[in-house]
Amino acid sequence: MNNENTVAGILAAATVRRSRWRWPVVGVMVLAVAALTWWWLAGDAAAPSYRTAEVTRGELVVSVSATGTLQPLNSVDVGSELSGTIAKVEVDFNDRVEAGQVLARLDRELLDARLVEARATLRAAEAKVREAAATVTETRLALKRCEDLVVRQMCAQSDLDKARAAFERARAGEAMAKAQAAQARAAVDAQETNLRKSVIRAPMGGIVLNRQVEAGQTVAASFQTPVLFTLADDLARMELVVAVDEADIGQVRTGQSATFTVDAHPGRSFKAEVKQIRQAPKTVEGVVTYETVLSVSNDDLALMPGMTATADIVSTRLEDVLLVPNTALRFTPPVEVQTSRPMFMGAQRRAKIPPKAREPDGRQTIYILQDGAPVPVNIRPGASDGRNTQVLAGDLSPGAALVIDVLSKPK
Repeated sequence: MNNENTVAGILAAATVRRSRWRWPVVGVMVLAVAALTWWWLAGDAAAPSYRTAEVTRGELVVSVSATGTLQPLNSVDVGSELSGTIAKVEVDFNDRVEAGQVLARLDRELLDARLVEARATLRAAEAKVREAAATVTETRLALKRCEDLVVRQMCAQSDLDKARAAFERARAGEAMAKAQAAQARAAVDAQETNLRKSVIRAPMGGIVLNRQVEAGQTVAASFQTPVLFTLADDLARMELVVAVDEADIGQVRTGQSATFTVDAHPGRSFKAEVKQIRQAPKTVEGVVTYETVLSVSNDDLALMPGMTATADIVSTRLEDVLLVPNTALRFTPPVEVQTSRPMFMGAQRRAKIPPKAREPDGRQTIYILQDGAPVPVNIRPGASDGRNTQVLAGDLSPGAALVIDVLSKPK
């Protein structure tokens, strides 16, 4: 009997202990289930918010960007055809010169001596011409006398032949003397020309951009003409030579307007016009470009030769067209892709559909915001300046809210 009471007591104590731990465990499980249910419902109910931009109407300017260097409209390298020593330099950097103005002078001492020698040679040659002419006269008279005597049989035929040969030799000698005189006269002309060339003059009016010579410097023109000065035409008119990429050259035409900037004048824009598109391609590091020449007005002389400029050539200008930002063309709303849920209502996975390509007819889908949700609209895009795109066709009106980004996504 005592044993039965003991077993019953043990069982009763165990039951009390189990009852003491059961309710706290059940309570914890109920709270966990409630928290998971709230998280799941709240995540599914959260709606994303979007960033928008308005459809506008205005001007669209499409331009081609290129970089290049400013150059004088016309520049000439002035050198010396003669070797010698620079006796005097008459101009300096930035000096304005007129056509024919003296730039520098070579030492003339050796040239003067050569001219005196050439003139003496000419005088000697002219004297020989006169001597040869006298010989011709003498032999002609002797021949005439011999011919008269032959008629009267007072001169042998052999003497007549000798007289004729002497006359011809005299004439040949006269011709040779005249040729030598002409040669000597040409030598004099050459020395006089060299003497004139010892004075280096400006071939045109303009400004001295560069001076590469000093008084006392020796000039050697044996193999090529050394450059002493660089002259530029009026710097109020200049050229901007830019390198246009092969992908953009098809949009460039002569007569198009352009603007450009230089680092020397930040915040200032200069005007230009496309003057020439050169057909010869240039390849640098695998990139093919074409030189395009822009005419530039530089009335205030703010621009200098050699400045690097960045130009924007206006290829298309459209007035009063419907415009949408390019970000709207790239936007696609997120699409929820649900995975199979595990036993504890496992996580869901979301992904974006890649942006749609243009349709065969050129149409593209954009989204407008209506009642807090993106609604697709088909449009046909036109020209673009990199930020905005022209709308050629589509159910859009100015002021419509275009979806361009997602601010917050559902969890």
